[in-house]
Amino acid sequence: MMKAKPQHAPLLGIGDDGAVIASRPNEELVITTDMLVADRHFFADADPYLVGKKSLAVNLSDLAAMGAKPTGFTLALALPKQRQAWLHGFANGLFDLAELFDCHLIGGDTCQGPLTISITAFGVIPSG
Repeated sequence: MMKAKPQHAPLLGIGDDGAVIASRPNEELVITTDMLVADRHFFADADPYLVGKKSLAVNLSDLAAMGAKPTGFTLALALPKQRQAWLHGFANGLFDLAELFDCHLIGGDTCQGPLTISITAFGVIPSG
């Protein structure tokens, strides 16, 4: 059985230079960004699954405060070194929460550096 395409799925998402999101009449876009830095916003040895959930949750909370329905997010992630197990746990937490809110990863960037997570989330509200 095929799943129906979500209403706010990106027209062009991850894998290109930018995301294309269709706008609808009578809707306005809400954008929020939060950054989390290891040992400032979470302990570096914290459960990566919970760090993944928290990373998106703080943005979803901002959207909810604005009355917005989440539609997508970008992720910028700096990791100190190759950490496959950590990344796997982080991704599972992040995407488990994203799926609950039908919120799609539409782009981002990665680099080597101190553990830093930045998410920009997008949502919609009725115009006016």
